[in-house]
Amino acid sequence: MEGAARSVFGKPVAVNGASRTDSGVHALGQVASFLQPESSREFSAQELRNALNAHLPPEVRVMRATRAPGPFHARFSARWKRYRYRIINAQVMPPHELGRAWQVPLQLNIAAMRAGGKRLEGRHDFAPYSVNSKTVREDTVRRVRRISVSSCGSEVDVTVDGDGFLYRMVRSIVGAMVHVGLGRRAPEWMEERLWAGRREPGVVTAPPQGLYLVRVVY
Repeated sequence: MEGAARSVFGKPVAVNGASRTDSGVHALGQVASFLQPESSREFSAQELRNALNAHLPPEVRVMRATRAPGPFHARFSARWKRYRYRIINAQVMPPHELGRAWQVPLQLNIAAMRAGGKRLEGRHDFAPYSVNSKTVREDTVRRVRRISVSSCGSEVDVTVDGDGFLYRMVRSIVGAMVHVGLGRRAPEWMEERLWAGRREPGVVTAPPQGLYLVRVVY
């Protein structure tokens, strides 16, 4: 994005993203903001979208552009975000889903997954559901607004709405929910992990390819 903006404006541009995504994670609703360099050409929103897309690789597209108020910041102005995790619960993985979902071949108990997820809603210290990164934050308290599970055919979707997320937090939640869905733990265990204050070994973190940043709300 910064390279494309520099090509459009002829000057360096610092681009701020609403949310980080790990390698392999998809973003359907990523939001980015930047300050237009002074003394540069004025673009309409549609012209700017088309100009940026002309310099971006095909797997990255600007779907919409708009002029925002002066203090707007893609990250710090966000109120909450929605992530969705896609699981293919089948013994055979459809080839068109490779790199787009996590295959879990054993039958999942959807009701148990819903019950486990509900126990994480609210404001908690989610350190046990995070994987330490190189830049560890001291404050690991986050508010999860809602966790829902839906299924259609072999696809199981876990949707998590929250005010903010720790490193790999959603993937850790989904990994634990699958643990519950396979009958390896009771739904209550999801909440009991919070009390431990630390990450419990042996729980799988869901792989990145099933995770999608769906929406950022301002």
